[in-house]
Amino acid sequence: MLIGLDVGTSLTKAVAFDRRARALAPPVRRTSRLSKLPGGHVEQDLEEVLDTVAQVVREVSAAAPPDDPVEALAITGQGDGLWLRDDTGRAVRPPISWMDGRAAALVQRWWEDGVLRAVFDRTGSGLFPGCHAPLLAHLREHEPDALARASVAGYCVDAVLQRLTGEITVDASDASLPFLDPRTRRYDLDAMAACGVEDCAPLLPPPAEPGTVHRLGKDGAELLGLPVGLPVTAGPFDLPASAIGAGVRRTGDGLLIVGTTLASQVLTDRVDLDPAAEPAGMWLCMPEPDRWLRAMPAMVGTAAFDWLAGLLGIDLDGGELDELLTASPPGARGVTARPYFSPAGERAPFVNPAARGAFDGLTLAADRADLARGLCEATGYAARHCLTAAGLGPDGALAACGGGTRSRELVQLFADILERPVTVPSEEEIGARGAVAVALSAMGTPADASQWDADAVRYEPRRENRHRYADGYEQFLAAVPYAS
Repeated sequence: MLIGLDVGTSLTKAVAFDRRARALAPPVRRTSRLSKLPGGHVEQDLEEVLDTVAQVVREVSAAAPPDDPVEALAITGQGDGLWLRDDTGRAVRPPISWMDGRAAALVQRWWEDGVLRAVFDRTGSGLFPGCHAPLLAHLREHEPDALARASVAGYCVDAVLQRLTGEITVDASDASLPFLDPRTRRYDLDAMAACGVEDCAPLLPPPAEPGTVHRLGKDGAELLGLPVGLPVTAGPFDLPASAIGAGVRRTGDGLLIVGTTLASQVLTDRVDLDPAAEPAGMWLCMPEPDRWLRAMPAMVGTAAFDWLAGLLGIDLDGGELDELLTASPPGARGVTARPYFSPAGERAPFVNPAARGAFDGLTLAADRADLARGLCEATGYAARHCLTAAGLGPDGALAACGGGTRSRELVQLFADILERPVTVPSEEEIGARGAVAVALSAMGTPADASQWDADAVRYEPRRENRHRYADGYEQFLAAVPYAS
């Protein structure tokens, strides 16, 4: 038995898998607290996150039969943000979430003076407020003591790894944004210099070689209740791990993650740093040295649905979203939306910290169903915008995963807007499965993924909605003042 651990933004999940990367039982989950503070600050508590890790892993391992002990721990989790630690793995200040907006004004200034363009041309990464570059620059000005106390400027997954194994390293997928040259898998010091943070280079952990297997240390073993020396793999982070877990194996195929982030990804065998491209999105290194994901992770996915549900008293867990989408016709009776509701603005397929959400076309005849459908259709248009920018061609297969795919009507809406079939895997925790698949390969016993699609649900686009949504998409693009 292997344990797949996914340390998400708001949930930590653990799942027991067999050697074919098939879940043996439902996932165990614990919530993590996000501290949303004035000024767009969004932070977490590393010790609280580690406590959730211990809870879920202990519960899963306790259920293992005596003749089938845990043979490995495979970790994935949220990316971006800034998790500053000392050399023992303790946080020198609360970890800053990828959702943080404190550096929005700085990113806007970098956009205007060409810093974003300079970094993108070297690494293929579009900078946004919640990534390393602006956060390091912000702390350098406002919290220099925190940087002086830090030994490591990393991410969530490698922060957990350090406390479990004592090792300081990072998966290349996490390091891909913003300073790694994805072609060489080495940090680009000129990109750091463009942001004025070249002196922070010693804080960046060295990227691990593909196939690296770590070992659980004494402190980690005590925390998790597992044996010292247990094999541990760390990464890729949740976006590429989900692509692997969803079975995205052919170049040109894509994955849409309908989660807190609306993440669009396309698998490719080359990195094209096009100087004419919008400086947004990222090129993510995969475990294979000749594979990358062109990723366009929009800031707001299901977070916008949660926000609207709270305002309108909608029970998302009870299936009410499906009922509302059925109650309002395609086009939402003229209600439209711009889905840019993150306080940090937008990062894909364009970067603009000032991007803001809006509803339009409202009349006294509009009801809750129209508002819900208008927002969902706008999210579908944003997904099409991102997938197009990521390079999903007309023949590319598309899978979808994430909490939003529990709504059948929402997935059908995406298929209609995207004008292509959308396949939803049967496995619930795709990211954890991807991490386990990577662990099995690193241990020399790759999982057979040939049957992963056997129970997947396929949604075909409805021809009767094609012209309506094609026109709606063009109107959506025309109404987005932030995109070039």
